[in-house]
Amino acid sequence: MKKILLMLGLSASLMFAQTARDIMDKVLDREDGDDIVTNMKMILIDKNGSKRVRDMKTFSKDKGDDELKLIFFLSPSDVKNTAFLTYDYNDDDKDDDQWLYLPALNKTKRIPASDKDSSFMGSDFTYNDMTEPTLDDYTFEIMKETVIKRKDGKVPVWKILVLPKNQEVIDETGYLKTEVYVRKDNYMVTRAKYYLKKANRLKYMDVKKIEKIDGIDVATQTVMTTKSGKKTIHKTVLLQTDVKMNQDLKEDLFTIRTIEKGI
Repeated sequence: MKKILLMLGLSASLMFAQTARDIMDKVLDREDGDDIVTNMKMILIDKNGSKRVRDMKTFSKDKGDDELKLIFFLSPSDVKNTAFLTYDYNDDDKDDDQWLYLPALNKTKRIPASDKDSSFMGSDFTYNDMTEPTLDDYTFEIMKETVIKRKDGKVPVWKILVLPKNQEVIDETGYLKTEVYVRKDNYMVTRAKYYLKKANRLKYMDVKKIEKIDGIDVATQTVMTTKSGKKTIHKTVLLQTDVKMNQDLKEDLFTIRTIEKGI
């Protein structure tokens, strides 16, 4: 009898794990628009509350199952004309390509896998955060079903534990594990807790505002906070405005030549 109960328990556990992976598949497959142009504001807040504001223009386009992304920094002067290009490949066996153009050096730097856990332009986001995860690199487990409070009421979510399968994934992402909260109504990750491999720190991501644009839910205000214990080390706020979809962007916009030439 004990053996039968154990077998049933293992079977239920495996079904639960598959359900978690299925949810994450739906997160990545969620309709998020195409040929998108937006204005973005990045607000960097240090531990003393001092702020630095950076204005950007972003472009993104689907190329089959892959995604092309461009970010141009417009201001202030110390980052003006800096540009970032990403080829986010759907193929799990292919590493995403990223390039950063630095106008002060008149040089384009390719971001190697070993640097993708580094801060993106002094923010609390990493280069790795700028691309979608390869789900086959992780295991997933539903921790619980719960609700989180938003301004428009309580939102039902799944809390899912995301564990890297090996040290290579940990080294590339910089995360030992992640806990994500996925909304049941639209399969958006609305909150996440990242356990960093270095400095014994945690990062907290929170989608503060979602707007429906052309029938698609878009995160227009996202906050990433880095903490050591209860102490806030740094915070980054990303604001998206003037989001325009279906802009008929050409593939040749997403090239190294473009980031070096500017817009």
